[in-house]
Amino acid sequence: MPEVVMPRLSDSMEEGTILQWLKKVGDEIAVGDELVEIETDKANMAYESDVAGTLSEIVAQEGATVPIGQVIARVGDSGEGPAARSAGPDAAGDPPPPAVAEASSGAVPPAAPPAEEDAETAGAPTAGATAPAESPSSVPEAPAVGDGHRPKVSPVARRMAKEKGLDLKQLEGSGPGGRIVKADVERAASSAGGAAVGVTAATGPAAETAKGQVDYQDLTKTQQVIARRMAESKATAPHFYLEAEIDTSRAVEARARIKAAAGEGEVVPSFNDMVVKACAIALREHPRANGAYRDGRFELYSRVNVGIAVAAEDALIVPTLFDADRKGLRQIASESRTLAGKVRDGQITPPELSGATFTVSNLGMFGIDRFSAVINPPQAAILAVGAIVERPVVRDGEIATAQLMKVDLACDHRILYGAPAAEFLARVRALLEEPVSLAL
Repeated sequence: MPEVVMPRLSDSMEEGTILQWLKKVGDEIAVGDELVEIETDKANMAYESDVAGTLSEIVAQEGATVPIGQVIARVGDSGEGPAARSAGPDAAGDPPPPAVAEASSGAVPPAAPPAEEDAETAGAPTAGATAPAESPSSVPEAPAVGDGHRPKVSPVARRMAKEKGLDLKQLEGSGPGGRIVKADVERAASSAGGAAVGVTAATGPAAETAKGQVDYQDLTKTQQVIARRMAESKATAPHFYLEAEIDTSRAVEARARIKAAAGEGEVVPSFNDMVVKACAIALREHPRANGAYRDGRFELYSRVNVGIAVAAEDALIVPTLFDADRKGLRQIASESRTLAGKVRDGQITPPELSGATFTVSNLGMFGIDRFSAVINPPQAAILAVGAIVERPVVRDGEIATAQLMKVDLACDHRILYGAPAAEFLARVRALLEEPVSLAL
């Protein structure tokens, strides 16, 4: 009998959490059908079946965290549904598996969490464990929506709906395949008067201390990975920092001209798009800055893939602009907005979060003048970008004003040394101070 195992959906994935089964026991499955929604260390995505037949057993229930390679379901031959399996013992005289017997009787296995419960806020168990058992009477059956399956919901939309007290079964999805997305929940909340109910994922009872009442919250899988990777980065990569101030006056003028000439609906590149393009050109000319130190040797990459840090709900996600050195400013701008939208809607996929060779992190839109970022391992460097501020400067002995932007380059000293790093940053500054070169 074919087995479905926890797949590796990203290069750094070690385990996954079952968020939602998109098929139920007894359903016919074709190769390519969406079978289960899985939370990985980088994103949540629907896994497409690579086998065909009848879903005969669900081994890993929703909420369970399972290591890569462990069986999560079994698929029988086409037509082998739960009724056929429960009609009597098989050839060997063994009774049908308990999970199949329960499914055929219409009961939900005790380990399944409530249909509306968000796996992120429900306190998913650790690797190899299953969700806490509940009495069958306390677990509702899966809601019958359309084809009898639970509605397709993005993780962000699921969490928002729970916080606002909305019933997902009453919402209509506007996303791909009728998927309920963030905008659908916001629209429903607005029509309902916008009443929101705060929900805290507490892992233990609140305690009164000298600091007041203490609430404990579980980290999502993404937050766990961020915490682990950033701690590893600071502990293992010897950081050093280079600061520079860039005169972006000509870049500001160039963007104003681009905006004035743009037609209705056309994407206008932002200053961050210009920074990404400048970094991409400089990375092509400085291979070490585009490389990594790993296992005692340098890795130098032929592609220039720039990661852009995007603030998501309670997390920082870094989608990738592939081959940024070969793309024009408008294409970079369009792709950046698409990726940022996917991050905020919880629809970003692991391939879009993998393969970055360098990262740009910009907090200028929050009014931050300058900051130092932590390297995203195993990359060689990350550029932190501050706000563009008009300041007085001295030119030809006279006081004038200029649009100045401070940047901070954090480098891994194991691969990127002081002088080469300074040359790289000087090239980025030169490109931004003469932005016509960004279009070449």
